[in-house]
Amino acid sequence: MVSRTRVAGLVAAVAALAGCSAPAPQDAAGGWSFTDDRGVQVRSGEVPERIIAQVSAAGALHDFGVPVVGTFGPLVRDDGSTEPEAGGIDPAAVTDVTGPGYGELNLEAAAGLRPDLLVSGKYAEFDGLWHLTAEQEDKVRAFVPTVGVEQSGRSLPETIGAYKELARALGSDVDSERVRADQARFDAAADRLRGIGARMRAEGRSILAVGGTKQEFFVVVPGRNPDLDYYVRELGLPIQTPAHPDTAGGGYFERLAWENAGAYTGDVLMWDTREASLPPEQLKRNPVFAAQESARENRFVEWDAVAPFSYASYADIMTRLADHLEARLSAAS
Repeated sequence: MVSRTRVAGLVAAVAALAGCSAPAPQDAAGGWSFTDDRGVQVRSGEVPERIIAQVSAAGALHDFGVPVVGTFGPLVRDDGSTEPEAGGIDPAAVTDVTGPGYGELNLEAAAGLRPDLLVSGKYAEFDGLWHLTAEQEDKVRAFVPTVGVEQSGRSLPETIGAYKELARALGSDVDSERVRADQARFDAAADRLRGIGARMRAEGRSILAVGGTKQEFFVVVPGRNPDLDYYVRELGLPIQTPAHPDTAGGGYFERLAWENAGAYTGDVLMWDTREASLPPEQLKRNPVFAAQESARENRFVEWDAVAPFSYASYADIMTRLADHLEARLSAAS
């Protein structure tokens, strides 16, 4: 589900982690070129080095060996911890150029970084890039070209692959021993989840992905999210699909009034870990939700809804998910 709820700000020193180098693509006229998922072609005399990216995209590029100088979108939580959305990005090693409202940049700060390229995810249902409105992007293009990576309507491995190829184009050695090890961990975690999915289906058990705010409860539609869709279609995890998705919002979830929080039940509850969504102890303050056996027995597992699309990121996420599912299923036996 696309988050449009909050932005975080923390200005830090400009620095970058060095990545491994590899040959970058050359266009027919020489120089560098790249065509993004929107069909937009970016050309430059040299491989872009000073990159600004939405925090999730920045985390993915970081995992594939591409440093960034600036980020926008949620970077640091109110308690000072790094947003999970930022992955392995060190907030002290980048400059946060997030603007005052959703989809806005601090244009003066962004331009001051002398960027060569801006990268962000793209959701087909929404204009503009993720955390960057179309109007803001027009202003940004005055001083830096933009690249959009499609993050809806494709599988998790395909989305990870798109960031991998962008990193390759930016000169990183994405076939390095480290990246191959990350992919091996990803594949091993996927195999574990595949086995858990088979066991759950054989036992007639299900998973319900949920979240909530003070105003409403919501049930997540797995098919609209690359990670959950992958878990269901390719790994066989029995994550339920709600009957009435909110199509006006892209169909990412079904909104429900809190008095209807018991409309769907699952043997395991996968909760949205974003800061704007309530954690389990607060979800359970609603008596209708708390009455479910899975809620009473605290059979919760985490859903990292906006994690960086990289092998390293999802190897960790899927390993942790497998650990937690095995523990919750053992407790329910």
